[in-house]
Amino acid sequence: MGADKRQLYLDMIDQKHDHAIEFLQKIISIPSVTGDELAIQQHLGVYLESLGLDVDMWETDWEELKKHPGYRPVDQGYEGRPNIVATLKGSAGGRSLLLNGHTDVIPIGRKEGWSVDPWGAEIRDGRIYGRGAADMKSGVAAFIMAIDCMLSAGLKPKGDIFINLVIDEELSGHGTLDTVIRGYKADAGISGETSGLAVQPACIGRIWFEIMIVGKAAGIQKRYQGVSGITLGNQIAQVVQELENTRVATVSHPLYPNALDSLPCIIGSFSSGNYPSAFPDTCLLKGSIGTLPGEDHEGVKQSLVDKVATAAAKDSWMKDHPPEVRFVGFDAEASHIPVDHPIVATLCKNFKEITGRDPEISGRQGAADTRFLNSYGETPTVIFGPGSSDIMHSNDEYVPIDDYLTAIKITALSIADWCGLE
Repeated sequence: MGADKRQLYLDMIDQKHDHAIEFLQKIISIPSVTGDELAIQQHLGVYLESLGLDVDMWETDWEELKKHPGYRPVDQGYEGRPNIVATLKGSAGGRSLLLNGHTDVIPIGRKEGWSVDPWGAEIRDGRIYGRGAADMKSGVAAFIMAIDCMLSAGLKPKGDIFINLVIDEELSGHGTLDTVIRGYKADAGISGETSGLAVQPACIGRIWFEIMIVGKAAGIQKRYQGVSGITLGNQIAQVVQELENTRVATVSHPLYPNALDSLPCIIGSFSSGNYPSAFPDTCLLKGSIGTLPGEDHEGVKQSLVDKVATAAAKDSWMKDHPPEVRFVGFDAEASHIPVDHPIVATLCKNFKEITGRDPEISGRQGAADTRFLNSYGETPTVIFGPGSSDIMHSNDEYVPIDDYLTAIKITALSIADWCGLE
């Protein structure tokens, strides 16, 4: 692409500065907690149609989805929760690019824990606040604004561009999986997930688990005749901690130099007893394990099962009443593409052009829908977004406005370089 077109593109982004901010504020203000994504999807569908894109909006066939090996059990179906893929056809001769982002967000929790309205999209000190501001409505908005500014500048791509806006990422990733099933793929992809403007060719995996422990019931006066679920639960919680210690010491990946941050293996919920004056004879532990690219996902699960079984076999009660390990809920494999993949190089080049410095190249310390695009969608995908993983899912979630606008420019030039422009 010539320098004149390049500058024309960047100038248009500067001209639409206020519009870009207002657009992000608007979509933050639309509540879209997982399971309730209809309003935001309708809003974005109309907007993309107004730009002249071909908008495919459909509801996932839950029964068909269940047949795919990437499916994980969920409790809610997809009626009234449409996916979107908006296509900007290229003039031919350029490479295709898929821009992937999710519009669902986690619940706000206690509203009293926020110092701002979670749906207010308030601007303070150069930041836009609100649920989803980081994860990942700013990434979605950056993609759409990059296309908006391209078309406003009178530029058109040579390669096809797909804007892939999906639901249900927070619980399953099935939105992206269904776009793969529908047949959407490209020569490369960019996921706008939280990366804090780092270029991330990899993401960790995440495995949720439950451990059910059954002790021996007893009356409160004869409590010494029982076996406490709390006591047993503490023992097994320590076993999980030991597994984390082992994994941190033995599992490594060049994009994850700090294994302690990258490999959480924790008990996040400890539940035992149900009445102040009753003996607690059962315990339910819930937790999660982080995995790194290249690991045997099912093997990691088995390591937890084996660790718990080994510990139980040494206990006078649990050897005959072993805990039950179950894998339920979120289950995402780690994923990566080569660090020297051309889409990674394209983002890095344009990051340096816009910021004047080399980007951080790292692995995302969270799961991402890239696992479906890389494994099933024949679309090697890198993660790059303005939101930060450090503050996603937090109260007073925010995105720095400067990072958001920088992401638009870097994404825009990367689209131009990858797809080519007329």
